[in-house]
Amino acid sequence: MKQGLFWLTMGLTMATVTQTAEAADLALEQYFMGKTKATGEFSAINGVKRSFSVDLTGRWDGKTLVLREDFKFSDGEKDTKTWRFTKTGPGRYTGTREDVIGTTDVVIDGKVARFNYLVNLGTPAKPNKVRFYDKMVLEPDGRLVNTAWVTKYLLPVARTKVIFSR
Repeated sequence: MKQGLFWLTMGLTMATVTQTAEAADLALEQYFMGKTKATGEFSAINGVKRSFSVDLTGRWDGKTLVLREDFKFSDGEKDTKTWRFTKTGPGRYTGTREDVIGTTDVVIDGKVARFNYLVNLGTPAKPNKVRFYDKMVLEPDGRLVNTAWVTKYLLPVARTKVIFSR
């Protein structure tokens, strides 16, 4: 009898802990504050594939998340990009980055964030403008999985997948 009561109590306790852990919604400023790591791959329809790792550093000032991304590509290239996400309401942000044309509006619904943005992957003299459609999903294990379709003239031309971990 005592053993059965013990297991019932443990089961209820674990159910409460699991429900509490799963109840948290995604908040960019909470997930990306401090240090985060990521790995990913970019695949284009022309056969180009590039894998990469990213070291991220996030600073939150109460209104804006500044997120520095230091990329290391498998071919040895390195790059740094910096997002600035300003919180505009619950689950809503406006974002900018040095290579993004204009701004992006991020909308979070529970554990899922969606946003799209226009990027010039070329040079000012020879532009190559493409649009990224990102979907970020917070997994139960704490990883944040970002998949993005890349389009040009509304046609899909590439896909990228990035897995963030704390």
